[in-house]
Amino acid sequence: MSEQSASLFSITAWKQRLVFWIGAIFVGLLIVAMVILSEWAGTTYRLMSQQYPWSNFIIAPIGLSITAWITFRFFPGSERSGIPQVKTALEIKGNLDDRNRLISLKIALGKMFLPIMGLLSGASVGFGGPAVHVGASLMSSLGKAVKFPPHFMERGLILAGSAAGFAAMFSAPLAGIIFAIEEMGRALEEKISSLVLTAIVFSGVTAHAILNHYIFFHEQSYFMSYDKSWFAVPLCGIVGGFSGGVFSKIIIRGGRFLNKTKLPIVAIAFACGLVIAILGYLSNGDSFGTGYSQAKAILTNSVTMDPLFPIYKMLASCATFFSGIPSGIFVPSIATGAGLGVNLVHWFPIAPASAMILLTMTAYFSGMLQSPLTSFVIVMEMTGSHEILIPLMATSFIATATSKLINPLPLYRALCNSYKQPEKTNLDEAK
Repeated sequence: MSEQSASLFSITAWKQRLVFWIGAIFVGLLIVAMVILSEWAGTTYRLMSQQYPWSNFIIAPIGLSITAWITFRFFPGSERSGIPQVKTALEIKGNLDDRNRLISLKIALGKMFLPIMGLLSGASVGFGGPAVHVGASLMSSLGKAVKFPPHFMERGLILAGSAAGFAAMFSAPLAGIIFAIEEMGRALEEKISSLVLTAIVFSGVTAHAILNHYIFFHEQSYFMSYDKSWFAVPLCGIVGGFSGGVFSKIIIRGGRFLNKTKLPIVAIAFACGLVIAILGYLSNGDSFGTGYSQAKAILTNSVTMDPLFPIYKMLASCATFFSGIPSGIFVPSIATGAGLGVNLVHWFPIAPASAMILLTMTAYFSGMLQSPLTSFVIVMEMTGSHEILIPLMATSFIATATSKLINPLPLYRALCNSYKQPEKTNLDEAK
């Protein structure tokens, strides 16, 4: 009997499959809960800030200070995006206990409610990174509980959980697969690839069934003719890629500088809260929250945005990152890219406005991550913009090349370095 046939009739194998399927559905449910809570928290804070503008200068610094203190005191490892922690955990081989400081049920718990506290403090919080971190932590913990085979425990469950969280968050199953390959795994073994695909299907279907939408933003028609409109591809690619590269540079250099200062994280978070409050005041509240509503408004042309909105949003995202609270940068970056696109449409109206906005969103995202495949696929799936797939693809690669001129080391690769443990020497092992 072949190994595949033996697995088909094995009670243990079916028990593992059942637990895995339930785990993937549970990941989808948790991400749905995070999405619903994030929309409520962001709307609540923005309404309150508009009614009582003076409260921003009290709630933002104090709220971020408290959230940062809880994060580092009770949930160490849950800070900021979470993707660098998951990438580092994937690189740990042999002693799987070393992963507990990076992915665990405790960290997943903190990653679920602390970003909500950040939103209620006015921070520019995204949920892409937290969704990846929660998914990886839950699936890895399930694997330990059920004693999955070693080849699954080593990488498979972490990759599957992270991809499932990503796909459920953005209702983008194809982007989840590309993300697992390009950003997290760089390569998928045959046994692991089916695990990743199954997790994406179960979590994605669960999220879609509850939220009742497959496309993140409302679908509309996007079109670019094969004429001068194509000049928008290099224009958006260079501007968006440059801006995304600058953002990454600020995050990397700023983080290193703050680490050297040895300032308490609570003091840093308080200062970041003041910056966020000032940016919120200048932007009339647009820099607060995830940025989803602003990006949606830009794409549907329902409101006129301040030309300085992308700068406000970028700086608010930087301040949120430096505060140390659990938060992602995906959705805030999509909003920033959309704001940049509106400005380019106003200055250089060489292509349809909606198409140029999508191209710049893709370019900024790609310039920030230097993951071109993930960038254009996620924007395509979130907006249903299949008609301009080739322009999105070309823009994404131009943006990545532009970003590398500014920031040779990709953002998450640079952030992983702070989570790596120093290698033990022979003398250390002898002790």
